[in-house]
Amino acid sequence: MHFLLLNMGHFLDHLVMLVFATVAALVLRLEWNMSYSELIAYATPGFVAFGIFSLPAGRLADRWSREGMMVVFFFGIGVSSIACALAQGPIEMAVSLFAVGMFAAIYHPVGLTLVVEGAKRTGMALAYNGIWGNLGVGGAALLTGLMIDSAGWRAAFYVPGFISIALGLAYLSLMWSEVVELPKSRRMAARAAEQKPPKKNYFPEEDRELYLRITIIVLYVTGISAFVFQSVTFALPKIFEERLTGIAETATMIGWATFIVAAIASLAQIAVGHLLDSAGPRTMFLIVAGLQSICFMLMPGLEGWSALAVAMFFVMGSFGQLPITDYIIGKTATPELRASIYGARFVLTFTVLAVALPLIGWIHANWGFDMLFRMLAVTSASVFIVALLLPHRVPEPAVAPAE
Repeated sequence: MHFLLLNMGHFLDHLVMLVFATVAALVLRLEWNMSYSELIAYATPGFVAFGIFSLPAGRLADRWSREGMMVVFFFGIGVSSIACALAQGPIEMAVSLFAVGMFAAIYHPVGLTLVVEGAKRTGMALAYNGIWGNLGVGGAALLTGLMIDSAGWRAAFYVPGFISIALGLAYLSLMWSEVVELPKSRRMAARAAEQKPPKKNYFPEEDRELYLRITIIVLYVTGISAFVFQSVTFALPKIFEERLTGIAETATMIGWATFIVAAIASLAQIAVGHLLDSAGPRTMFLIVAGLQSICFMLMPGLEGWSALAVAMFFVMGSFGQLPITDYIIGKTATPELRASIYGARFVLTFTVLAVALPLIGWIHANWGFDMLFRMLAVTSASVFIVALLLPHRVPEPAVAPAE
């Protein structure tokens, strides 16, 4: 039940962050008389918050309560999503989206730490959890499209808001002892640990240079992959509106197309998660980055069914990359610092996401999406080249005996 709630949290985390992408592309540009690129600017603060609050969320989870932070997450995104539904203009929407991003930032450093800690097979656990997040990406477009055509765009914020609050109550009920009692025991254990030298996690001398190389590669790949992922997930409803003429004409159909692509592409994470535990992260990086680069090169000028098919594969590549860096961190990070390291990783990831938004708007306004596809082909190719430098073996920290 705990793993299910963590997965549902991942679903909601990505869903609430992307509802505005579909609302802006299909409704608000007409209702508020603003261009798509102008509206994107108001989403940027939310993604900035999504990045900068990841690190403090992870650190607070390590020092207070990871389960308690998950309760804050569910209630926080619920209330802030409802605030988005009440927004009467772009400024109010930007403030509300900032609040959504601030609370949504909790999930990745905290939720992924809980997923890794409870997993027997790290790769598969991250893959299944990642599928829920990817379904949230597609579900945002589907839910928003359905709401636009039936109940209005504000319902697309109301519905996940109330669902998140309900899940927060369920999580608090299930994990009550961990939320209330466990933090006390952790503080007592911390005080006791001050009386004696703790066992230290370290890397053997022969692995330290290798660990430094892996760290640099992960930082680079994290930044580039974040830009590709954000470009794909945020812009996909708008891409489909422009390219799927004759296939998806209504908001609901565009939402269904986005959801189906995300759902099928999510299967890539099952394959990646399974192979991570056997083939290793280097091989998987080469496969998914190569797939992305080829598909982005093919995409310019495509429309209709061919555009839909190619989009399916570059989304598959984008989703397939997600568990790889998380797998590397899960293997190399020491347990007591894992949430903080995940937090630092997502500060970089979501800061890049925030930078990507205005760039997407600027490129679309001046050259259209074909130029964006060519840029993404180059960046994906660079990930392929850098991944060649990864070792076949990922070093894990050893535990030194207390002196």
